Amino acid sequence: MTTSPIPATMAAVRLGAPGLDGLTIEVIQTPQAHAGEALVEVHAAALTRDELEWPVDRLPAIPSYELSGVVVDVADDVERVAVGDAVYALTEFDRDGVAAAYAAVPASLLAPKPSTLDHVESAAIPLPALSAWQGLFDHGRLQKGQRVLVTGAAGGVGQFATQLARWRGAHVIGVASPGSLQAARALGAHEIVDVRGGALEDVEPVDLAFDTVGGDLLRRAGVLVRPGGRVVSVAEEPQALGIDAVYFVVEPSSEQLVQIGRLVEGGVIRPLIDSVFPLSDARAAFERSLARGKRGKVVLRVSGV
Repeated sequence: MTTSPIPATMAAVRLGAPGLDGLTIEVIQTPQAHAGEALVEVHAAALTRDELEWPVDRLPAIPSYELSGVVVDVADDVERVAVGDAVYALTEFDRDGVAAAYAAVPASLLAPKPSTLDHVESAAIPLPALSAWQGLFDHGRLQKGQRVLVTGAAGGVGQFATQLARWRGAHVIGVASPGSLQAARALGAHEIVDVRGGALEDVEPVDLAFDTVGGDLLRRAGVLVRPGGRVVSVAEEPQALGIDAVYFVVEPSSEQLVQIGRLVEGGVIRPLIDSVFPLSDARAAFERSLARGKRGKVVLRVSGV
């Protein structure tokens, strides 16, 4: 049930065709919370590079799959969240996203927003942090004392992988571009390697190579994995590496976001924000999300922040 008036219509970003030219800002009907769902007033929504190519089989669609906001209504069968709760989430990729004033979200995906962050900062966490968590711990089985190589160590996913691997007690080797080497060090990498140099081949063998870049760098990283080790990539399928290798797509998980939120509140990990745009300037925000050389997430400020 709801205790706040909810408007019948809302502003939303809509993608009518793949790519930037397909973006519009429209006034559409506000969704309702159906069985198992909560209606969230979206305060901030984060963007991911290339996501405008994802929903091509179900256009028109609302993009963005990371939100932070406040619950304003819940279905009668929902007990895990209540009206007034501040929440954040990674939503499912096969339904409309959250670049809108309101979003109906399965309540099972919602986690309490980190109390030490605002909504913009919180929205920047779910997809990259869950990608890092699942890559390192679920697929990579990283343990304390092991050696892990992180490619793109200061990038969107890499920034969280570097921090989480350090928290787990691993020895972290961060591979980054020249302009991001010190950022990787500041995030917790014990060693930093310039991706454009030849020093990567001199790195001692590692137990896990966690790849966020793909291409030739993935191949070069895989060569460094010792027998019995693993390669995990969020960028592309590892090819013919001769070792245990996994490519995966991140999955929403409120339980993992709860754990990540506690680490944020404890000062163990932090998000990096590249830039913030109003919802009305969504095209510029997506242009920035496609640009090279970003430091952190591009976030849409939606309402109430």
